[in-house]
Formats: sequence, C-alpha cells, structure tokens
Amino acid sequence: MTKPQEQSPENFNPSDLRASKMRKKQGLIDAGFEAYPHVFGRTDVAGAVQETYKDLPDGTDTDDIVVVAGRIHAMRNNGMFIDLRDASGKIQIFCHKDRTDERELAKLDYFDIGDVVGVKGKVRRTPRGELSIAAVELTMLTKSLLPLPEKYHGLSDVEARYRQRYLDLIMNEESRDTLRARSKIISTIRRYMEDMGAIEVETPNLHPILGGASAKPFTTHHNALDAEFYLRVAPELYLKRLIVGGLADDVFEIGRCFRNEGISIKHNPEFTSIEGYHAYKDYNDMMDLVENVVQACVKAVHGTTKIMFGETEIDFSSPWPRKTMCQLIEEACGVDLIAIEDDAEARAAAKAAGVHVDATATWGKVVEAMFEEKAEASLIQPTHVTDFPMEISPLAKTHRDNPRLVERFETFVNGWEIANAFTELNDPEVQRERFNAQVVAREAGDEEAQMLDEDYISALEYGLPPCGGWGMGIDRLCMLLTDSHNIRDVIAFPTLKPIK
Repeated sequence: MTKPQEQSPENFNPSDLRASKMRKKQGLIDAGFEAYPHVFGRTDVAGAVQETYKDLPDGTDTDDIVVVAGRIHAMRNNGMFIDLRDASGKIQIFCHKDRTDERELAKLDYFDIGDVVGVKGKVRRTPRGELSIAAVELTMLTKSLLPLPEKYHGLSDVEARYRQRYLDLIMNEESRDTLRARSKIISTIRRYMEDMGAIEVETPNLHPILGGASAKPFTTHHNALDAEFYLRVAPELYLKRLIVGGLADDVFEIGRCFRNEGISIKHNPEFTSIEGYHAYKDYNDMMDLVENVVQACVKAVHGTTKIMFGETEIDFSSPWPRKTMCQLIEEACGVDLIAIEDDAEARAAAKAAGVHVDATATWGKVVEAMFEEKAEASLIQPTHVTDFPMEISPLAKTHRDNPRLVERFETFVNGWEIANAFTELNDPEVQRERFNAQVVAREAGDEEAQMLDEDYISALEYGLPPCGGWGMGIDRLCMLLTDSHNIRDVIAFPTLKPIK
C-alpha cells in the first residue's frame, strides 16, 4: 500500500481535511478495499463486552473473539490505540504488530477520527486496567469525509446542535441520553394505557374544521379537493367520536399536534401529546390517571418519584394537591373572585391587584388573567388546578355545583402546565351554544376561537356516554424528567428559522 500524504491536523481547515479524507478514501479503494461495504457481521456491542468482562483482572489476555463496529472518536500512537463508540458505549481497540497482521495494520493509514469501522479481535485488559480488543481484523465500513466538530472547529453556536442534530448526538452523550429518556417516557405511557385496557387509535392530521382546542392553526391547501384544511391543534373531537361509536370505553392517541403560535423555551409549533378518553369517568378520575401515568414515567427514568430540576427538588409522590383556580388566586393576592359576579367589579379587582385586563374582559377572562399572572409561577410541586371558568372551556361539562365553572383541571409542575383534562360535555344543545359563542368570538377577531362543527354535534346527538378526557404534553414532561431547560433539547429536530 502507498501511504496517503499526511499533514498536521492543527494546520487543516475543514476543506483541507476533507481533501485529505478523500485521498485516503481513494487510497483505500486503490489498495483493493471497500470504503462503503454493504454489510458487516457484527456479533457484539461495546456496552455488552464491557459488562461481560467487567471482572477481568488487569493485564489479562483471553482467547475470546468478539466482533464490534462503531465510530472512531480518538486515535493515539499512530492508531495503536483507538476509542471506538457505538450506541451502547465505548471500547478501546489495540492494534500492535505482535497481535495484528501487517496487512491489517496497513489499513490504519486510511483511518480517521469519525470513520465507522468494524473490528474482530480478542478481549484483553491492559496492565493499566483498560478493557480492550486486540485487533485481528480491521474493516472500513463508512469513510467519513468531514471532520467531527469538536476536534477542529467546535460547534459555532447553540443552534448548530439543533440544526445538525446528528453532530450533536455523535459528540454529546448527554444529548443521546436525553432522547433515549424521551423514548422511554413515550413507551412507558403507551404501556400504561394498554395495561389499563385502553386501545391506541389514529385520527386525522388534516382537519376541515378547526376544533379540539383554542389555538391558532396552520393551514394548508388540498389540491385534489381544492379545499383548505387545518393541521390539527388537537385530536379531541375525533377521539370522542370513537367513544360515541363504541369502539372501546377507553381510547388514546400519541401523536403530533400543530399550533401556529410563538416559539419559546417551552413552546415548539409542532409538539407531541397524548390524549385519552374514558367512558363513565369524570375529571376526578382523570386526576388519578394523570398522577399515575406521570409517576410511572418518573420511575421509569429515575427509579424514584423524587427528581432534581436545576437546583429544585420535585416530589411526584401521591397525593398531589387539588386546588381550585379561584382558591389559588385568593391565596396569591387576597381576592375572592367567586364572591364577585359583576364583570366590571372583577375588572376593578384585577386592576387593584396589578393585573392588566381588557376593558371588555368578562369575569371568566379576569379569572384566567389573574391566575396566569399571580398564581401559576408558584406551582412548583405537582398540583392539579381545578374548576375553570366556563367561557374559557367550551368543551368541558358545566360544574355540578357552580354554573359559572366547568369540571376542568390543569396539572402544573415547575410553574408549567403539563396536562389538561375535563369531565366532557356531552349535551349536544349546550355544546351548540358553546360553539356559537366561539363563532362570535372568532368573528370578533379571536384567531384561537373554535369553529362550529355540525358533525360533532350530530355525534353527540347519537349519545356520548359520561366521559372523562385528558391530554398531556410529552415534550414538557420530557424536559422535566431530563433536567432540560429548553424544549429544543428534548425534540430531535425542533422547528428553526430557515437559513437563507
């Protein structure tokens, strides 16, 4: 073999390094080897080898043959020592003339940090205690043509981690752990729901009528139908149709929703949620369910119900406090809004408490505004906030004790809403009234107001059983359980402003 021309890495810029890698690729091919073979017969992974031989004494050689594959993260002493990483962990590769054939050693001239290679060799532990594989065969599996970011130029800014997530995952174990935890959380939720007898279903992402939540939608045009559609803001109305139809008493869906609103550390325009609907249950049952599902996720990730988020310990053990929205407002600023019935008096109370509301704000809007400004941020430990104003909850059933309220709760942790649930409204005439009020609000300029869905009302007229429903944002739950302070960290490919 003819060794490719070398240069000192510190003198490379990325284009120089790419050119060097291209020369090595061609040299490998000229020497009769493949740069991108079709398949490789791996039999072992690094993490399993480390576990199997964890008790192997220092300085011990074995005749045990393993075959591993992964990406080169470091090369020392001209390739005598290679740090190889796969999805399970790291293992050291030892390449020496006393153990590795000269023809195999010659391949090291064409290896670079970032290449994906396969190694067949014997397990040993060095005198210094490093578990290693003494290479017998070396195989190039994928010749990388660009340098790994940390080695030569680093990640130029935080957004690079999100725009080129594959580089972030190659370089950062923490990022890999976060997304693996996300996968575990989703699988835990799914398993919990299936174990309780619920069935998983799929509903449309393209909605001809905006509904299921108060949110500003994305719109799209369906060419074949020459019609406008909305990307779903929530699957709620379709899921309740399935309960009407008797598909099951318990249904759920884990999937994407889309809201054409702001981007922040807690908001991404497309997000993952679970929604579930359960016949013959009410919002009290949903509080128990949310509590149990979240606890299952916490235990799956941490093995305990107590976690740290930043410097704050959060305890997810039951029971979680259940406090009404008006009770929390009164605790925060001494205003008993339940005792106030007049809209103008409610607005005056808000002003006195230092909360700005519109001059036309109704009692329910005042309650919402005062809660958000005065009480929400204090809800650090898991808390169910119950009994919302009717006018901000068009799909929830009227409270059995107070007609101005509905049987709805939101669950807060760390000052964030993570879940929303109702005793579902199943009276079609009342639902029509609520929808009509939403239509009026929409015509007055409220882009988040829902539309009148005649088919959904027809479904209710056939009969929706007493029903509890809930939804939970999986992205925010993942943030909490991985100590991630930006939603982009828990989404593999978050929405970013396009680069022009």
